[in-house]
Amino acid sequence: MERAEATTLNGKPLTLIGPELKAGDRAPDFELVDTGLSTVTLKQTSGAVRIFSVVPSLDTPVCDAQTKRFNDEMAKLPGLQVYTVSMDLPFAQKRWCGSFGVDRIKMLSDHKSGSFGAGYGTLIKELRIESRAIFVVDKSDVIRHVEYVKEVTNHPDYEAALKAARSLLG
Repeated sequence: MERAEATTLNGKPLTLIGPELKAGDRAPDFELVDTGLSTVTLKQTSGAVRIFSVVPSLDTPVCDAQTKRFNDEMAKLPGLQVYTVSMDLPFAQKRWCGSFGVDRIKMLSDHKSGSFGAGYGTLIKELRIESRAIFVVDKSDVIRHVEYVKEVTNHPDYEAALKAARSLLG
């Protein structure tokens, strides 16, 4: 499934591969790779309130800021798990975290299969990178908040995602 002109990069329309998920949908399974090169699936993250923060590349200013913001917010929200998903190689993700002291969130790479991007509708066909998006998923693997950021260079609505996560944490 392709969604033509579903996102833009500097105003240029791009095609997203995969469905447009909505609040209430079951979170699709995925196979990602963590910074220790282990496979991580949806089931392995279950049982916690999670934010999947999807970014094109950690080496860009908005992705950098987005990842640091969620890392900082985790200190205020016990019980929340945050995963940053990108096509960056696990080695680059680990290096980036070490360079900036990012130590609360878990970094996951979709470089191997693209299964997250294809399942969550964030894979940019023309560039084979992820589009910017946020998914808040409850303990039962149901998506409770979704934001597909229309323009890849824009920030997501952090407060809306954090509000959804807070409501699930009680």
